[in-house]
Amino acid sequence: MNAPAPISPARVDLRPDGTPCAPDYGDVYHTAAGAFAQARHVFLAGNGLPGRWQGRERFVILETGFGLGNNFLATWAAWRADPQRCERLVFVSLEKHPLRREDLQRVHRASEEPALAAELVAQWPALTPDLHALDFEAGRVQLLLVFGDALQTLPGLQAEADALYLDGFAPARNAELWSAELFRRLARQVAPGATAATWSAARAVRDGLASIGFEVERAPGFGGKRDITVARHAPRFVPPRPAAWRPPHAGPRQALVIGAGLAGAAAAHGLLRQGWQVEVIDRQATPAAETSGNPGGLMHGIFNAPDSLHARWFRTAALRTARLAAPMLASGQVAGRLDGFLRLEPRLDDDRARAQLAAVGLPANWIDWQDGAAAAAFSGLPHGGPGGWQFGSGGWLSPADWSRHLLQGATFRGGLAVQRLRRDGGLWQALDAHGRVLAAAPVLVVAAALGSPALLAERARLSLASVRGQTTVLPAGWPGLQVAPEALRPLSGQGYALALPDGRVLTGATTQHDDPDPQVRAADHHHNLQRAQRLGLIEPSLTPHDLRDLAGRVGWRAVTPDRLPLAGPPVDEAALASAAAGRQRLDALRLRPRLHDAQGGLYLLAGLGSRGLASAALAGEVLASWITGAPCPVATDLRDAIDPARQSPGRPGASGGASSPSTERS
Repeated sequence: MNAPAPISPARVDLRPDGTPCAPDYGDVYHTAAGAFAQARHVFLAGNGLPGRWQGRERFVILETGFGLGNNFLATWAAWRADPQRCERLVFVSLEKHPLRREDLQRVHRASEEPALAAELVAQWPALTPDLHALDFEAGRVQLLLVFGDALQTLPGLQAEADALYLDGFAPARNAELWSAELFRRLARQVAPGATAATWSAARAVRDGLASIGFEVERAPGFGGKRDITVARHAPRFVPPRPAAWRPPHAGPRQALVIGAGLAGAAAAHGLLRQGWQVEVIDRQATPAAETSGNPGGLMHGIFNAPDSLHARWFRTAALRTARLAAPMLASGQVAGRLDGFLRLEPRLDDDRARAQLAAVGLPANWIDWQDGAAAAAFSGLPHGGPGGWQFGSGGWLSPADWSRHLLQGATFRGGLAVQRLRRDGGLWQALDAHGRVLAAAPVLVVAAALGSPALLAERARLSLASVRGQTTVLPAGWPGLQVAPEALRPLSGQGYALALPDGRVLTGATTQHDDPDPQVRAADHHHNLQRAQRLGLIEPSLTPHDLRDLAGRVGWRAVTPDRLPLAGPPVDEAALASAAAGRQRLDALRLRPRLHDAQGGLYLLAGLGSRGLASAALAGEVLASWITGAPCPVATDLRDAIDPARQSPGRPGASGGASSPSTERS
């Protein structure tokens, strides 16, 4: 898939009667009769709502033009007012030209639902060409905003919509949004029995719906229009699902997660958000007691020019983490700060950096370049250093605090060392060394970091490397620091540094492959301090004589060859070999047989590596979409990029992998 085009924000004017219009399209966003009245008549009533969502576990709406967001707000208001509403409402909306936050606030000053509009404005995301998940009503209402051209973004959606809101400027002014190609791409997004509604009664629109299996009718219009179009999906043929896309789990909504570090906590969080009961077990007595117990860790995206798959994954993941963590940071439940992060780039000059930014076209509130003087002023470092990338919502989090927050609502049981897995009577059982059952559930998620390959060894093949890392903690008032801890922003270059709330400074970390030594080593402290000197954190002339008194911590990262996580159902290696021998098509990841088919309910979340704080929460939500059938919170190519199947060859002798690793510039 080509890199997405930069986002061009919408221009919005107000006509004398207050009706918002788009000068670039020469059309209005809604009739003068009112946006909410139009939404209720055309889209809600046209799709049989609220009646059709009543009693449902989840109801999914797909809209082809978010515009000002009034259809979403009217639908959210109707959901709130309905005592028989569905458990969860997911509203997926495409928008090529989203509004800037200040314009969104301006057009909603006189909103019919001012409180809901204010919540939408408060959560409005950075205008990056990504899928943005916004949560309302404690996650029971979710808005998935897809910024970009509909024809380009629709193939990447993974959702089964129960209702379509076909909205956009008039076909004569915005023909692409009503084209035959768009309807063909919509076809794979509709659930059995789905409905559709639109204010347009144009022949091309009715023919487009009919061409993808909808039975189309006219209905009384609104706001001076004689007719609108309503439809119900009744196709003659429904193609079979690919091997990886099995129907969602239909049994009890109960899961067992093995591992209570960052990966296990994220897996639990993703399922808890879907209303599941989750039990988490770990060999340690408390959660986040191993590598996830470090006092702090960096959380930020990366930037590449051109915009790479890696950059898109970590950008989407970091944006999601920042959104989820914001209230926890504000309340003090999670230690950290996400108000800016600096990645120093000594080998990159100002002109080249700004040319790269211009080529990718991301907004400055997500990524910007700071020259040497600005970088020093931002980070608190001495002047005279290099420039760097400034990430607006990056920073650091306490991995232990964040893991414990993600686990809230799950049942945790510690001190249970799992040695083997067994499927028995529709349940996955976790067994100890003596064969005793420690826990059981119909769905199992293996999130045991470097222990995951051994647990899955009889069934699946994983490639995870063990990378030892040692951090160094400089005590408050440590001599030689050139930066007051209270002025230090989280930063990295060769090594990293961040200030902890108690005035200590965390720096590191070493990278040592296949090194099992658990001891904190003076040589590693020395290495970390040398890199801290190169960052400008420590006086160059300082050489401490005794490093043994410095605090530090050792942990092991579970790293994949392409530095992306593993989230989803592992490949069934025995079935894969049989399919390959039978010369079945296996080149696409979705065609490879999975363990969740052969043995039911077995999934994986591992390989978070050194960027787990950025990746974990979103990877857990992607995993939950595999399990529950909820709309996937990332595009198909990003889900493929973290799919465990990429590590299995598509045919004998072939090398696995959905993508090759890119150079991580930041």
